[in-house]
Amino acid sequence: MTDSSNNLTSIFSSSDDFNGATRNLFPGQLFFLQEIQILEIFIAISVFIAIHSFTQKKHHGLPVWPVFGMLPSLLLTGLRTNLYEWITNVLLHQNGTFRFKGPWFSSLNCVMTSDPRNLEHLLKTKFPNFPKGHFFHDTVRDLLGDGIFSADDETWQRQRKTASIEFHSTKFRQLTTQSLLELVHARLLLVLEEAINKSNAIDLQDILLRLTFDNVCMIAFGVDPGCLRPNLPEIPFAKAFEDATEATLLRFVTPTCVWKAMRFFNIGMERKLNISIKGVDEFADDVIRTRKKELSLHYDQDDEKNKKRTDLLTVFMGLKDESGQPFSDKFLRDICVNFILAGRDTSSVALSWFFWLLDRNPVVEERILEEICKLVSEREKDTSKNNGEIESCLIFRPEEIKKMEYLQAALSEALRLYPSVPVDHKEVVEDDIFPDGTVLKKGTKVIYAIYAMGRMEAIWGKDCREFKPERWLRDGHFMSESAYKFTAFNGGPRLCLGRDFAYYQMKFVAANIIYRYRVKVVENHPVVPKLALTMYIKHGLKVNLYRRDEAELRKYFKIS
Repeated sequence: MTDSSNNLTSIFSSSDDFNGATRNLFPGQLFFLQEIQILEIFIAISVFIAIHSFTQKKHHGLPVWPVFGMLPSLLLTGLRTNLYEWITNVLLHQNGTFRFKGPWFSSLNCVMTSDPRNLEHLLKTKFPNFPKGHFFHDTVRDLLGDGIFSADDETWQRQRKTASIEFHSTKFRQLTTQSLLELVHARLLLVLEEAINKSNAIDLQDILLRLTFDNVCMIAFGVDPGCLRPNLPEIPFAKAFEDATEATLLRFVTPTCVWKAMRFFNIGMERKLNISIKGVDEFADDVIRTRKKELSLHYDQDDEKNKKRTDLLTVFMGLKDESGQPFSDKFLRDICVNFILAGRDTSSVALSWFFWLLDRNPVVEERILEEICKLVSEREKDTSKNNGEIESCLIFRPEEIKKMEYLQAALSEALRLYPSVPVDHKEVVEDDIFPDGTVLKKGTKVIYAIYAMGRMEAIWGKDCREFKPERWLRDGHFMSESAYKFTAFNGGPRLCLGRDFAYYQMKFVAANIIYRYRVKVVENHPVVPKLALTMYIKHGLKVNLYRRDEAELRKYFKIS
């Protein structure tokens, strides 16, 4: 028994010695094997998470990653390509509505929709339940302050009521037509002729932005900044304003805690926003200071002419706030910036996309030119026209502009495909349900994708991506669509006050350019949307102009 025990002891002892010797001989190999096992486990977990995340794409529209939600898809695909097309594709696969799930504890969770039923619900039927909301106001406050675009409740109502009265006054309408006539004939056409004489390609978007900026300043503030002049003087405000709108939009796709931290430390996009807003404020403050000085001087001199000024800024300066005090300079500044955004960017951006589409659709251009020539030929014949001569300095009459229905259809079609404001935002006040069945909890952010709506077969048919002005015509006459199907001018109580003026402005500018010039986009010039509050063409619109000769116009006069 003793011998057996000794033998067993010696065997186990030898085994321990062997194992120890093995560990001494192969320590690196065993550690490597352990590392392989850990790596395999990590890879297995990663693959499982990836498969699980991508399987949710079928139900949620995008992969949903742990912790980060759908943010990786937004950063790696959406923001690196055409964000608006990316949103459109997701909505197409989700029947027009989907929930975007942001990172845990972030502010990026929202419902995104392009369903006209939902839009009518939030813009009209349940309008009080869907204000702009605290999140939107907090995000755009540095740029837009308490202006009409970001305000809610009484602040919004007061501004809208005052602006509405002015927009519908006879004096205001006369001012808009007179200022536009001066800008087009005394400035725009001179700048375009200069480009032709020098055989220079021009950035048409830049020129149109200058035109609409001068126009909105004249009618809203009673000042003439002189942006649209020969040699195109540098206007610091214009660059500052575009930079500010771009940086402000980036806040919507950045977790709130991140951009607020960047603002606190004044770094990254927030540093750019801070610098650009200073440039915006300098312009607005100068306008307000100058106007107050003028009004004070004219009041002392009992100048009746200047007491009757009809610009919006002067009107607001004569009003009182809730406490019976004159509006502060800060509030007046917000009014200035909001009306610049409304009057400068929207029309000029729409016209830029319109001329790009026209270059790609010459048949539409021919029909517009035919319509213009037909209206001109209907004028009472004077001696020169009876001799077969065509006016070179033609000035379109307001009633002629209003009759250009095919042109209005073409502009509406451009806005359908490239709306100046591609997305907009609301917030849910009380629990609700969309007509399509989507449940909305209090505090939910709702994004309605206006750009995507123009590309929905369910709304516009299988030819929804085609540029077809005819879809707006009934028996040759322009017929507008529902504001909840065509939301370029918003809808419900927030329907754009300046819609009629915007159409008149765009038609007047477009008719004058088309009648005199062929606009050809420079070959291989990249045309993609820019990420900003309004949908600028990212690299501008580089074009060459070619003067129409009398023989070409005479052909259309004969057709008409």
